[in-house]
Amino acid sequence: MAIQQTDDGRWKVDVEPIKGKRFRKTFKTKGEAQRFEATCRAKVIENREWSPSTADTRRLSALIESWYDLHGHSLRDGLRRRKKLDALAKRLRDPIASRIDPQAYAHDRRVRMEAGASPKTLNNELGYLRSVYNELRGLGVIKYENPLALVKPLKIQERELSWLTNEQIAELLESIRNGCDNPHVELVAMICLATGARWSEAERLQPGSIRNGVITFSRTKSGKVRSVPISPELEKKITKHWKRYGHFTPAITSFRRALARTTIRLPKGQAAHALRHTFASHFIQNGGNILTLQKILGHSSLAMTMRYAHLAPDHLRDAISLGPHAAQVT
Repeated sequence: MAIQQTDDGRWKVDVEPIKGKRFRKTFKTKGEAQRFEATCRAKVIENREWSPSTADTRRLSALIESWYDLHGHSLRDGLRRRKKLDALAKRLRDPIASRIDPQAYAHDRRVRMEAGASPKTLNNELGYLRSVYNELRGLGVIKYENPLALVKPLKIQERELSWLTNEQIAELLESIRNGCDNPHVELVAMICLATGARWSEAERLQPGSIRNGVITFSRTKSGKVRSVPISPELEKKITKHWKRYGHFTPAITSFRRALARTTIRLPKGQAAHALRHTFASHFIQNGGNILTLQKILGHSSLAMTMRYAHLAPDHLRDAISLGPHAAQVT
């Protein structure tokens, strides 16, 4: 028997092109069955070891587990990513990974956005999920294309970067000095203001990180080490502080409380990060070079640093001298 119709109307293929090489499969139509039989006969004649591939019915959760075992565990935020991916698989009812429905994913994304998830968070999750497929395909774990390859990220409205004036900086430091129970808050804030460091980068500094007037930041967001010079006064202050209080301990909560006691109001999510924006903004306004700023901040792309370019003095003067209003007042 090669092709035979079953009682339920389907077509069963039972073919043995060569002795010991037998293939069986059932199809909805006779044409599909005939094509399968012809393929088996031709392929086995060309290569005796050939065998038709079976459908990949692994669930999304199984692929996430494989991704974490083979790649995700090596990422700094691998465990955090896996938790988000596991939650996503659960919301989608753990579909067969090769057949994940882009529309079902898009619907889940809409529901999550209406529940308060930010577009940036949702775009990050889409990137994580795509990475699972891309990494596993590169490793040969799966053979099919990424089923979400054509799903577009959400468009994000760029937010204005908040930065502090000199008066606001003075008000913030005064609030820190007068009301913080954590002795490290003021110095961590000063390091961020002096170097453009992220709060977490400043908190992780060790005595060996400061030498000859230069702070070296490691374990950064980009994974690259970068060094930024500081004033002798700040270096002495840091050294003296560590001798008295020891290494920095987590102080972000105390910083937020100090900020809340001021008249400063910042957009959601820009509390400690506003210190980094403040350094960059003042650097550019005082005539700093945009390429130098990129190196100081550790941006991998100049496009990230260009967000501050509009603050350059020349840029502001051009708005006055080159705009259409200039012709009207001469």
